[in-house]
Amino acid sequence: MTRFLPCLLVVLTAAVAGSACAAPGDGAYDRVIFCKGPDATMEIFIPSAESLTAGASRAIRGLYALDLSKANKGKPLEPVILRPTADGKAVMLDQYTRGLPPTRIPLNGGTVDFDRRFGTKAICKPAGWNGVDQED
Repeated sequence: MTRFLPCLLVVLTAAVAGSACAAPGDGAYDRVIFCKGPDATMEIFIPSAESLTAGASRAIRGLYALDLSKANKGKPLEPVILRPTADGKAVMLDQYTRGLPPTRIPLNGGTVDFDRRFGTKAICKPAGWNGVDQED
């Protein structure tokens, strides 16, 4: 039994270290964009200390949720990078873990095509900053 203990410690340490590295950041996140398509809903979260407004000039690390509950596939969170466009009217969502091309999302809302399998023709709206989300 004692000869298996070092192996168990290595496995547990790797599991904990791997999960700690996967998160893009600690702390609270705010939902800033909500999108609803025919097959799925998508949500984008950024750290509470950040602001996703027109005129933002730097990239923000955030989280992207693709809700496939209707397809019995769950709702995973994945790290993303949001970059403002030059005109300040949209952000480019970089889903770098999936290898997808960047997705342009208008800050005032609009129709967006995410992943070709589930996220096409999604109507995106900014989420309410006062705790009331605009999901209508």
